[in-house]
Amino acid sequence: MFLQPKPMPIDQAIAFFVFALVAAGTPGPSNVLLTTAGANLGILGGIPTVLGVSLGMGLMLFLVALGLGGLLLDNPVALEALKWGGAVFLLWLAYKIASADGKSGGASHWALGFLPAAAFQWVNPKSWLVSASAAATYLGADAGNAGLAAFSLAAVFVAAALPSCLAWLTFGAAIHRVLQNERHLRLFNLAMGGLLAASVLWILF
Repeated sequence: MFLQPKPMPIDQAIAFFVFALVAAGTPGPSNVLLTTAGANLGILGGIPTVLGVSLGMGLMLFLVALGLGGLLLDNPVALEALKWGGAVFLLWLAYKIASADGKSGGASHWALGFLPAAAFQWVNPKSWLVSASAAATYLGADAGNAGLAAFSLAAVFVAAALPSCLAWLTFGAAIHRVLQNERHLRLFNLAMGGLLAASVLWILF
């Protein structure tokens, strides 16, 4: 007998939406990226970064809920490769931001575009913590269809993450008004790149 897919109960969806809103809105490496995008590219220019963070996190949550998290935890070699590969990617991203010259466009789209922002979620310790916590807490054993349940979690998270990410992007765009010359913007990029580089400690230790 086939299991019948069941939609996420409305009360569970609301509870998870609040969880996701708080998780996406609290300070973390991704929000440093979003603030940097807003300060350098403005709101419209930073939209790809918002989509990269939100959809990248949604995809991660979907795959973790399907069982990827358990597979990684059971494979020390894969975990070690993810840790060191993530550290290298994060340091590269931090360098691209910190070395931006402060001219129009600031930190390039290579650092703040859709794909880098989406890939960044896979090396962001906060993203892994949120995904693992969400799957463990909100993935019901009686969902009936693992794929539908994982997709529901991911969809609700993306819906909650988008406004939170836009808020950080807008905050960065507001900072841009203060950064009226190239020197100030360059110092800001250097500080944001330093914060991202420092978060490598979350991965390695």
